[in-house]
Amino acid sequence: MEDDAEMKKVVLLHAHVPETASADEQDTLVQVGAVSQSLARLGYEPVPVSFGLNLEAVQNRLRSLRPAFVFNLVESVRGLGRLIHLAPSLLDAIGLPYTGSGTEAMFLTSNKLVAKKLLNASRLATPRAYTLSSVNEKKFAKGRYIIKSVWEHASIGMNQDSVITADSLACLHRKLEEFTKRFGGEWFSEQYIEGREFNLSVLAGPRGPEVLPPAEIRFDAYPEGKPRIVDYRAKWEPDSFEYRHTNRSFEFAAGDALRIERLKKAAAACWKLFDLRGYARVDFRMDESGTPWILEINANPCLAPDGGFPAAARRAGISLDRVVERIVGDLFI
Repeated sequence: MEDDAEMKKVVLLHAHVPETASADEQDTLVQVGAVSQSLARLGYEPVPVSFGLNLEAVQNRLRSLRPAFVFNLVESVRGLGRLIHLAPSLLDAIGLPYTGSGTEAMFLTSNKLVAKKLLNASRLATPRAYTLSSVNEKKFAKGRYIIKSVWEHASIGMNQDSVITADSLACLHRKLEEFTKRFGGEWFSEQYIEGREFNLSVLAGPRGPEVLPPAEIRFDAYPEGKPRIVDYRAKWEPDSFEYRHTNRSFEFAAGDALRIERLKKAAAACWKLFDLRGYARVDFRMDESGTPWILEINANPCLAPDGGFPAAARRAGISLDRVVERIVGDLFI
């Protein structure tokens, strides 16, 4: 029988972070530090383990440690979000329990186009999307679009030039080709929804998933004509105008009550549709009619103390320690 020390040992699995890593990748180490401290206060022995493409080496390391479970913080592998599902796949293969969403959910939510197909099939509103291969003259509609990565999250590759007005199919094609050449990978164009932007965080609990207080991203003092998007600068460059003027707010007028309920119902529906576990965040734009348009589903969102998920939890009176406790608890329900 394993002794108590072995049973309390927990591996924090995270992507390898090189010294030359970008700001979004370096944020991984902030999460590792914060979650490690919470786990230690909860009575566990946290052991960080780096995850890379040498799966045999990772497997051998995990087996030598014999943890009670793994706290999965892997958001990309070698900077590629499309490989996010490799970590839960390996953990499934060797039979180690782990926190957060499973392999299938991680894959389905990371590929934004696949996620959109499932949302559409479930009649959950999401902006229409085109790729270089899927759009043609019959499908194309003139209007404003935003160019996004199919796989990468954290606003990778997104900037103010990502929002365009496409008067022709050729114009849309040119922009998609430009982003593909500039950044590599796969890109798509998404209908740009004019309106307000919201983040809805969902946390597992003993009575089922709890939708935490909604946050609105306020584009304060944005000049007329400047696209109101949370791009890479807004998330990762503290000295930029975008970072300093995209403030998170939990304050709403009484007249927003119905809109807030619509957002909460849609977030809960996403949790159920994708069979999410532990914790998640759903990003929305809401148009003038009050329709909540689902932009992205983020399984296992960032747990860095200054991130949106911990902020929503604090608003609900839930500390990071309790967040971690409930994520772990979802393993054993």
